[in-house]
Amino acid sequence: QVQLVESGGGLVQAGGSLRLSCAASGGIFNNYVMAWYRQAPGKEREFVATIETDGYTIDYAASVKGRFTISRDTAKNTVYLQMNMLKREDTAVYFCAARSQDGIYRGIASYEYWGQGTQVTVTS
Repeated sequence: QVQLVESGGGLVQAGGSLRLSCAASGGIFNNYVMAWYRQAPGKEREFVATIETDGYTIDYAASVKGRFTISRDTAKNTVYLQMNMLKREDTAVYFCAARSQDGIYRGIASYEYWGQGTQVTVTS
């Protein structure tokens, strides 16, 4: 059983930056494809970014491409989401997710493990 714990959320002004972290435990981190999703109030959870076990194969949602960067540190069993040039529409609860099968998938159902989420609020 994999446990995921997100941190790094908070309040930031538009144009600012935040770095989210997701610490994984209970499994072999290198075996899992990792991803970030977000859910804004009144909206469905949506895909943000994913990173394969190789650390190089990456996919981003169009809305964050060029502003957000996903990365993973195998020594720390942690996946990061560096968020730059934040916009008000980036306000959401951000969730970390993990899947044991290789491949880039955006579908929520393809991820087996989820964290509890961390709130990101962007003010104007």
